Amino acid sequence: MSLCAEDFGKVAVLMGGWSAEREVSLVSGAAVLEGLRARGVDAHGIDMGRDVLEVLRAGGFDRVFNVVHGRGGEDGELQGLLEVAGIPCTGTGVLGSALAMDKYRSKLVWAGMGLPTPGFVLVEDEADLEHAARLGFPLMVKAALEGSSIGVYRVEDAVALREAWEKAAACDSHVMAEVCIEGEEFTCAILDGEALPMIRLETPHSFYDYEAKYRADDTRYLIPCGLSAEEEAAAQALCQRAFAAVGAAGWGRVDLMRDAGGRLWLIEVNTVPGMTDHSLVPMAARAAGIDFPELVWRILAQTLEVEHGG
Repeated sequence: MSLCAEDFGKVAVLMGGWSAEREVSLVSGAAVLEGLRARGVDAHGIDMGRDVLEVLRAGGFDRVFNVVHGRGGEDGELQGLLEVAGIPCTGTGVLGSALAMDKYRSKLVWAGMGLPTPGFVLVEDEADLEHAARLGFPLMVKAALEGSSIGVYRVEDAVALREAWEKAAACDSHVMAEVCIEGEEFTCAILDGEALPMIRLETPHSFYDYEAKYRADDTRYLIPCGLSAEEEAAAQALCQRAFAAVGAAGWGRVDLMRDAGGRLWLIEVNTVPGMTDHSLVPMAARAAGIDFPELVWRILAQTLEVEHGG
């Protein structure tokens, strides 16, 4: 289907919101807005508030490019609201957004399908700390419903485990402990059902945390990622399966680890990944010959396919 900018009508680029990732979302939104306008799209930036539906209706918007990271924008709430209102929106729908945002339940799905993901337990009380410790150290302790490595801690012993659980529980009632895979860290961007070139991440931090993602200048992004063509193809296929398994669609990113023995382990899915100058999806797209305006155009074009039943 050959598209022109007018086919999209008036587009709202939703950004900001009220999650812990608000500031990053505002930067992502500004980049998306600039990219769409560079292609002639009638795009307007909106800092999402609780009155978002009234704002969209009053503005006469035809569709939404969602770049609200984290709670409220990435967890199915916004998707459900827009679905009821009949306003097409980029990315994953209600179920996939809610499931992918929940790290614990995503891993339950993968484990149930036999897909490789590190051992894990939900930590709800003191007894669960003992269960977590039996997984062996080091462990990753994670706020299960937060993104961008917020509320994520690497721990080496039972004392640190308890401290990390208490800190993670302060921002999320659902806390998960997960076996820490020692090895190489990779990410795989998904666009239109296809896996883009994978990126290997190297950081002097103990893991690819919030600081390494958005602020540090010493994080290395390696493309090509260092895998053989056959190994990368196998990893991409695994990521596509993991992405589809949680109901994700359109575009997103799958994070995974590769241990010293070469085995791959699925970590999480992001359905509204960052679109800043440090972000991984635009980086992978560039490696595939897709510049930023083309990337956001293709993501937005998916709303027309959904609207017309494609």
